[in-house]
Amino acid sequence: MKNAGKQGGSLIWRIAVFAVSIYMIITLCGLMKELVSKKSELNLLEARRDEINAQIDELTALLSGSEAEIVEKAARERLGYVYTDEQVYIDNSGN
Repeated sequence: MKNAGKQGGSLIWRIAVFAVSIYMIITLCGLMKELVSKKSELNLLEARRDEINAQIDELTALLSGSEAEIVEKAARERLGYVYTDEQVYIDNSGN
């Protein structure tokens, strides 16, 4: 009779360990899926950060000159202004 009681307890113990193991495996799979998702999100955010840093560097370089240089550069690039004694050549070759 004592052996039957020990096997019953042992069976319950084994089932409990098996259930906990299954729960842990399922939880681990969910966490791995979340980790992959967060890594891809991190990569996107890092790429965005690099783009913003490049824009900041460009704007900093633009503002590094004096006010007259900034105004002249803006007039030349955005509005297409030139000095009266300059000759402008336009390349129509398509290259």
